[in-house]
Amino acid sequence: MHINVVHLIGYLGKNPEHKSVKASDRKYAVLSLATQRSWKGADEEWHSKTEWHRVVAWNGLGEYAATKLRKGDHIYVEGTLVSSTFEKEFGKGKTKITVPFKTWQVKADSIRKLNRAKKDEVRESVPVDAQPEEVPY
Repeated sequence: MHINVVHLIGYLGKNPEHKSVKASDRKYAVLSLATQRSWKGADEEWHSKTEWHRVVAWNGLGEYAATKLRKGDHIYVEGTLVSSTFEKEFGKGKTKITVPFKTWQVKADSIRKLNRAKKDEVRESVPVDAQPEEVPY
């Protein structure tokens, strides 16, 4: 069995970039998504680390991302982890070297914009048996 599924919840670091492939005119959007994790260290202090993810959304999903999403939006992305390799040359003449690089990105299969709770909204005030259509995050 093989599974390649990525689930990310985070914030957009900048507005999505809307692009197209010159040869085929296929359109896509590139998103810069920040996720963060926090933990309590052996020193009893809280630490946090932010990871940045490159997310690519093709065709209609890319159009949605480019037109509806903005920097700071809280989003959920489900997709596939994809790697690509390339070589880059550095230097000139005898000192020229070729260095291989491997990059990772997420090919988005779905993107959801999540609601943020308003500052004056209290989550506990919602009755336990109530089933809201969208849960504020």
